[in-house]
Amino acid sequence: MTNNFGEIYKEADRAGMEALNKCLPNPMIVEQHVDQLDDSSPVAKSWFVEDGVCGFAWINVKPGNSPFANFLKANDLGRKDSYYGGVTIWVTAGNQSMQKKEAYAEAFAEVLNQNGIKAYAASRLD
Repeated sequence: MTNNFGEIYKEADRAGMEALNKCLPNPMIVEQHVDQLDDSSPVAKSWFVEDGVCGFAWINVKPGNSPFANFLKANDLGRKDSYYGGVTIWVTAGNQSMQKKEAYAEAFAEVLNQNGIKAYAASRLD
């Protein structure tokens, strides 16, 4: 276990990218119906979305005044989170795929927790 915050961050990012690259999202088909208010009307257009549902994911570090949280803020790697508290690191990799972003966030948070840093992965649909 290392106490070098830069190295911990790099290790967490590597683990996140490895998880993201291994992730195989559930693809989806998006349909536009002739009558957009009637799902039983004929399908006018459809699109195959290989990366699955769109969404966001992030890692929340608590408390927001911990040494690691202060490191994140000082290096523009995270920002104070007025909604959840603590400091949040947004997942920017993975295009719009929520599942890929979730895989990254979970692996990243796991590395932080292994290094004694309280962190949680979270996500939401777009």
